[in-house]
Amino acid sequence: MASFTLPPIHDNPDGGWGPSSSNIPEQFKFKDIPYAPYSKSDKLGRFADWNDTTGDTRQTAVGLPSTRDARGPGRSRRDGAQAFGSGTASAFAYFHVEDESSFSLVDNKAAPPRRGGFTRGRATGRGGMSFANRGVAQRGGRGGFNNRGGAQRGGRKGWRDWEKTNRTRESSVAISPQWTMLEEIEFHRLAKLKLEVDEPEDIDTYGRVFAYDKSYDRITTKTERPLQLVDRIKYNTTTSDDPVIQQLVSKNVANVYTTDAILSVLMCAPRSVNPWDIVILREGNNLYFDKRDGGPFDTVTVNENASDPPQDPAPPNPNNPAEKTAVPEPPSINSATSLSLEATYINQNFGFQSVQENITADFAHPNPFYGPEETEPLASCGYRYRVFDLGITEDEDVKICIRTEVDAYVPGPGNPQEGHGLVTIRALNEFDPRAQGAGGAPDWRSKLDSQRGAVVATEMKNNSCKLAKWTVQSVLAGAELMKIGYISRGNPKDNTRHVILSTASMRPTDFAAQLNVSLANGWGIVRTITDLCMKMPEGKYVLIKDPNKSVIRLYAVPMTAFTIEDEDGEGYEGDEPESAA
Repeated sequence: MASFTLPPIHDNPDGGWGPSSSNIPEQFKFKDIPYAPYSKSDKLGRFADWNDTTGDTRQTAVGLPSTRDARGPGRSRRDGAQAFGSGTASAFAYFHVEDESSFSLVDNKAAPPRRGGFTRGRATGRGGMSFANRGVAQRGGRGGFNNRGGAQRGGRKGWRDWEKTNRTRESSVAISPQWTMLEEIEFHRLAKLKLEVDEPEDIDTYGRVFAYDKSYDRITTKTERPLQLVDRIKYNTTTSDDPVIQQLVSKNVANVYTTDAILSVLMCAPRSVNPWDIVILREGNNLYFDKRDGGPFDTVTVNENASDPPQDPAPPNPNNPAEKTAVPEPPSINSATSLSLEATYINQNFGFQSVQENITADFAHPNPFYGPEETEPLASCGYRYRVFDLGITEDEDVKICIRTEVDAYVPGPGNPQEGHGLVTIRALNEFDPRAQGAGGAPDWRSKLDSQRGAVVATEMKNNSCKLAKWTVQSVLAGAELMKIGYISRGNPKDNTRHVILSTASMRPTDFAAQLNVSLANGWGIVRTITDLCMKMPEGKYVLIKDPNKSVIRLYAVPMTAFTIEDEDGEGYEGDEPESAA
């Protein structure tokens, strides 16, 4: 059995820590070494770098930067950015400096790149340099650096990504100097509000709905159907111009009056990115939430919540004479405004096309906006006027009357007037997956049938606000089903011809849970804005979402604002809104 002999232990007679100086060989004694200051950010050096050929060592002072870490090939600091004192670290390479070239490391394997960094690979055929951790080649000979002088990180962002944070949107309405800002509320404060609301009371119903054509539920990418242009009339009247609401006001059925389209924007405000505005009119003890004609409520957004949403071209600089006199180029079919108009056209025609006009269900009263002089046929649309109680206690009398809309019904045993089988119809549109603003959406024709979940997840990310508003509108209207069509361009370069690739069906409450839409939070926002406006004197106000910040602001405006009598001409009813990209 092998024996173990304890080696001799040299005690330090001075009582200090470590061996006595009398037991250290002369060649290891630290003498004639000048003091050099060093920074706390310097890396501690090695005691010894072992060599695989001679067995010798390179030694540095304990706890001080080594020559290799400070100035050698493995340096981590960029030139010109060294810490204070690190430049004098070469003074500690006192042992075997003359034999530096004879040493070689045992482990000469290249260190793996750090996550988020990059290494330089072989030059590509374009003169660029590849990213080792992403396999992406830079074109144009830019190598691994962007044109701002900094190293590109992680291979995730291109050299033009600096523009994304610098893009600014214009307000949905021009803010006049005569307006007075009364309140400013951040979105994170709105997201904390909560109010549970009971089931509504149905006041009356108007209009006529057609039966939904179930054959559209069986459409696949292999049996696509062209989208047709259907000439029908559908009204989108604002709150204060609704003759039914005017009758209900005389009966004092509620304190607040609005439509589902306007209220859904307010309830989903924390998700919104694009600017919007709501005109609020207080008369006596009543509030009216209105919209402007031609405002953002009349169009459908596209990829509003994408990381790189569609953009409109920058307006000409008035200070630049060349830009001021230049002829403006026609807008691209993939610009934000063009896509919004295209999506609005698709939504209207898909709703008109996917119903059976020979099977109808009449509500209690005819369409209130269709006059006797109208000759064009009406679209399928039913209006349900419903009252929700927003009172926190039984003594509070805060009720809101909402004009809700449904687009069709599914024939069944129930009566559509009582809410049985009612359907809302919406459409998502695909433009060009390779265009700017597509949001990384997969190709619908190849993925919609086999990987529908990936398509739905991408749309829920890029159009979170739009889908949330549609869901809230369906819940407010008491619809049993939502029909969402997937409609794509026949040719990515042509925005006039479209095809229907599929139709999805879901229950609004289930889809709200899937989207993480909290109706209690939405009602809390509505109650907060209502209380805020009720504290103000009678007059006209406008609630504006900041175009570039997650903030809403309440302004007091003159009574002539947004009307034809507005002498300044700023945002009178009928004006086209400013760019809401």
